[in-house]
Amino acid sequence: MEPPYHSIESLFNQLGLDSSEQAIESFINKHKSLPGHVELSKADFWTNSQATFLKEMIDEDSDWSTIVDLLDSMLR
Repeated sequence: MEPPYHSIESLFNQLGLDSSEQAIESFINKHKSLPGHVELSKADFWTNSQATFLKEMIDEDSDWSTIVDLLDSMLR
């Protein structure tokens, strides 16, 4: 059985954000330069539910954790 695959588009959908290529690029450009000492889920641009989702996915090492890690690196 193949493990689930989540794309950056599906992560943005899950977070309730516009998942078009242009919107993702715009979001990354707007929020890029997240300081290294700030956990992704603690960034000030997330809603409470978005932050909770991101934190839980990493803490639980869920099938979303790989794409959440990618988003984290894209924002640094």
